[in-house]
Amino acid sequence: MNAYHADSSELVDKEILTWQGFGDASRELAQQVVDSGFEPEIVIAVARGGMLPGGALTYAMGTKLTDAINVEFYTDVHETLPDPVLLAPMLDTDSIKGKRVLVVDDVADSGRTLALVIELLQGFGAEVRSVVLYAKPTTVVQPDYVWAHTDQWIVFPWSAEPPVTAQR
Repeated sequence: MNAYHADSSELVDKEILTWQGFGDASRELAQQVVDSGFEPEIVIAVARGGMLPGGALTYAMGTKLTDAINVEFYTDVHETLPDPVLLAPMLDTDSIKGKRVLVVDDVADSGRTLALVIELLQGFGAEVRSVVLYAKPTTVVQPDYVWAHTDQWIVFPWSAEPPVTAQR
């Protein structure tokens, strides 16, 4: 199913992030990271939700090296696979050994995806910190940097509309 995050009519309470709010959140998160003294050498976005926040943070912090890790977990609104699954293509893990890595995702909901990615990267010898726009009380891992906490379903500006289809 090609669900998008805002397509569930039974969800009454939603946290809605606008493009302006996203820009403000990105700058505030970058400031948190910089103020902490952590200087990431590589920013790794958790695809797909972490791609836009990851890109915004690389520009806000002036970090040039970026990559993405593909993880599938959500299959629909409030529906997940039994466990997060890594998808190809995989990271160049040799290039992250001994590096300071900032992992970026949109939300730590259950936190299981973020936990998987952090454990994987630490296993390859990286110093890892994590950043998310939102953290929920249900997360099993507490990100190092969080813009906001919520227990509501989040509608991100990049997933507020259904996917584009061909117009014939």
